[in-house]
Amino acid sequence: MSWLSRSHPLALMGLLGLFVPVSHEAVVRIQRRMATVRPRPDVAELRYGPFDRNVMDVWTPPREKLGGRPAPVVIFFHGGGFLGGDKSSVPAWLVRRCLAEGIAVASANYRLSRQSPYPGPMLDGARAVQFLRHKADALGIDPDRIAACGNSAGAGIALWVGFQGDMADPSDPDPVGRESTRLVCIGGVGAQTSYDPRFIKRWIGGRAHEHAAIRPFFGLKPDADLDGPSCGSLFEDASPLHHVSVDDPPVFLYYSEPKGPLPSDARPGEGIHHPNFGIALKERLDPLQIECILRHEDDYRDTPNPEDGMPRDFVAFFQRHLLK
Repeated sequence: MSWLSRSHPLALMGLLGLFVPVSHEAVVRIQRRMATVRPRPDVAELRYGPFDRNVMDVWTPPREKLGGRPAPVVIFFHGGGFLGGDKSSVPAWLVRRCLAEGIAVASANYRLSRQSPYPGPMLDGARAVQFLRHKADALGIDPDRIAACGNSAGAGIALWVGFQGDMADPSDPDPVGRESTRLVCIGGVGAQTSYDPRFIKRWIGGRAHEHAAIRPFFGLKPDADLDGPSCGSLFEDASPLHHVSVDDPPVFLYYSEPKGPLPSDARPGEGIHHPNFGIALKERLDPLQIECILRHEDDYRDTPNPEDGMPRDFVAFFQRHLLK
């Protein structure tokens, strides 16, 4: 960027007559601060379904980034254990980096588990994808280049939708429901690849399977027995791992929780973002020759700019698959 660019903060200081010496470190601090500020959405509170929380925000890249083509889009689903959270938590770096590469971004709310337990949140995720496809012309996006990502619970939604067979219903009187739910690729941060408490106990250990969000997610009573056989099919149906098939899209997963085993005195729910969730999914996808990139915070610790590594690789993954 030119030092004379009117969009540069230091150029603005100069235009205002504030000619002061600024160190390189100060420039870096200013740039990092700017990177944490999310631009205003081009379309806000766009309703994609019949429920109160069926709303999304959409950011579209500048036309000069598109080369005359409609923009690919990444839709983000927020975290919050299916108990809370909001579309406003979409990372500023995701929006800014995607827009800079000519990729549109959408961020969607969805029904929460205390109002609509499984499969409500997942079905909303699928509906959001269908809506983007149906409104592609109006939004200036490419219906054939849609990806999804999310954090924690939102990552689970993205994976669940991406690993389903196409959920389009040709007989649906609603034209949105007739659209495809298929995704080009999926990204997840702190993703639970299974919501089956039996799997969590086996793969994660400790008391992660006792996380306070699990029973509400399934609409179970607080004292419901999670080890009983009656809920087995429900647990499996809710788990992205259970739906893996040979035609699934490529995946990028990132974790920051420690890799080691959980201590025996771990708190209930501790480890719910454990990297073993990602390892288990990679073990399913690798034999099918489906790309599964698995990254951990430790991978970037000794790099020149460790805080930049994950955002750079995350968006580069979408670039590679969406900008073909």
